[in-house]
Amino acid sequence: MPTATSANRTASFDPNTLPTALAPTAVSLLAQSLRHEQVDSYVAEALPLIATSVQANFAARVVADGGRWTVRSQFGKVATLPLDFLADVVDRNTVSQSRTKQGLWLGAPLEIAKGTPEVLLMSVPEAAVAGMPPNASAQLAALAGVFTQGLHGVRGRDIDHRRLRRLEAILDIAGQWNQAREMEPLLVLMAEAATRLLAADRASIFLWDKASHTLVGRPALGVKDGELRIPDNVGVVGQVLATGETRRVDVGRDESEIHRKVDTELGYQTQSLLCVPLIGRSGERFGAFEVLNKRDGNFTLEDEAALRELAEHAAIALENTQERTSLLDIRRRITEQAAEGVRLIGDSPAIQALRSTIQRVATTELAVLILGENGTGKEVVSQSIHYLSNRRDKPFIAVNCAAITETLLEAELFGHEKGAFTDARESRAGKFELASGGTLFLDEIGDMSLGGQSKLLRVLEEKIVVRVGGSTPIHTDTRVLAATNQDLAAMVRSKKFREDLYFRLNVVSLDLPPLRDRGEDALLLAEHFLADFCAKARRKVLKFSAEARRRMLSHAWPGNVRELRNLMERLAYLSQGDRVEAEELAFILSPSAAAASELLLDMSLPDATDRFQVEYIGKVVARVKGNVSEAAKLLGLHRSNLYRKMRQLGMEVPD
Repeated sequence: MPTATSANRTASFDPNTLPTALAPTAVSLLAQSLRHEQVDSYVAEALPLIATSVQANFAARVVADGGRWTVRSQFGKVATLPLDFLADVVDRNTVSQSRTKQGLWLGAPLEIAKGTPEVLLMSVPEAAVAGMPPNASAQLAALAGVFTQGLHGVRGRDIDHRRLRRLEAILDIAGQWNQAREMEPLLVLMAEAATRLLAADRASIFLWDKASHTLVGRPALGVKDGELRIPDNVGVVGQVLATGETRRVDVGRDESEIHRKVDTELGYQTQSLLCVPLIGRSGERFGAFEVLNKRDGNFTLEDEAALRELAEHAAIALENTQERTSLLDIRRRITEQAAEGVRLIGDSPAIQALRSTIQRVATTELAVLILGENGTGKEVVSQSIHYLSNRRDKPFIAVNCAAITETLLEAELFGHEKGAFTDARESRAGKFELASGGTLFLDEIGDMSLGGQSKLLRVLEEKIVVRVGGSTPIHTDTRVLAATNQDLAAMVRSKKFREDLYFRLNVVSLDLPPLRDRGEDALLLAEHFLADFCAKARRKVLKFSAEARRRMLSHAWPGNVRELRNLMERLAYLSQGDRVEAEELAFILSPSAAAASELLLDMSLPDATDRFQVEYIGKVVARVKGNVSEAAKLLGLHRSNLYRKMRQLGMEVPD
């Protein structure tokens, strides 16, 4: 392959240096990042946009996973990856290009996860090379910076979301372990929980028999009596017991560490492995917890954290299965930790009233319908209700009704038996069963089909579920909370939502205020999120300038709290100084703002200027409920000047 040439670095991204021609693409990339909770979905939408900007027919996010380059997401196709070129991009840590007979390769390093090289790779066909912008490499460097910023935001939200779900899952698991009185059933429960939580094929708990220098593994499938005995100094388990450190073996790597004799005895093929020590209250190691063969690749750092948390609870349970108080304390701490992440922040009258209502309804068994625009925090409110209720130590299960097709709805909510349909290879409990004793949150309930609504109503009235393909009635003690951003009453009138289900769900209604109506709550939330993200970024907490605070108070926040949170995340990682200035907020545009700017392009400059001023002044005056003095202060004008400006623009002047 020809030698690659390099261009601008992408290590940092300064909005002030972004070429004007790329501003619409950059705004679209950032707007897309606000709509996604998972990295893969964001990348799939962003790649075509980036490729078009440099006339590429192929674009991909390529990751060096375990020493091998892997395409995580792509737009278009290529025959083979340019491995030498990818290595050169990583080594140079710059945007690079390489000319071939077929066209031009372009590559930009992405700084996403520490220690894992990633490259934004593109291919421009020979026919299009001549028509490329002369500064294509510089454009790619700028867009790669914006793309990296978006990836950081989406990845952070994805990690936080999975972390909360993992805590809730472990809370449920600890509850099951708490009910086990005997060692053998407890070991089975632990193995089943680990395989389910980590998407592994098998799991075993090894207990150390010091007297015989033997590790006893249970449950061990395929072994007589379900018990496996190995010397305490062999294999990965022996290393973990000796060092007290977590060990992980990826597919195709370090296979010499795997104890193949055990595989031979079991007729099993170990491909990937994760093992953590079991440590008692005294700090002494007495065993190891091992999971085998991740179903979708290699075990991750998140998997390591989850298995360590499971091992902590397992160690206490195994030391004394009769010591119920210890397990209850662990569950209580996990509950408190999960509840800490769902606090309602704000001092506005609307939030104070909402907080008071939540405290009153939380301890009841009433059904609650949560209404509000996207991004106002409907799931946070549902979690607050759960963690303030008597069900706080039981599961909280969230279901996005808009994401489930009608054909899968019944199996998802009510479960299915093995063989009930083509892909039903094993029996599985539904969401109602999993949430029994706790809370089931039905998000986007307005998007559920009429057929699904009918099935849901029957379960709410009878509190009985029957799995698909089964006949046994299963009682479920589940509190249901529902949420939507739609007008359900109007949907009932138009026959798009069942009236009987509406009244069943709407015993208590909570209407969440948009952020634009919460006054200075925007500043309180901004300071909270910024402090949190600065801590994660390991930097001093940033302060807001007076002008930046005024700018945030005057912003309409069309994306509500979600938009504010994402903005604070970007500032924490990308702001260069110790203080946030108003200029750093000017670059952040929502999708609606971008659309409005397109409409202004069809107007003359004076007309567009007048229109902008009318809309902007109107929003500020509406925010302060017609108080012109307060509006003038936010706009940086004298009260009399604001009156004069409004009259000049033909606006209605408040008394």
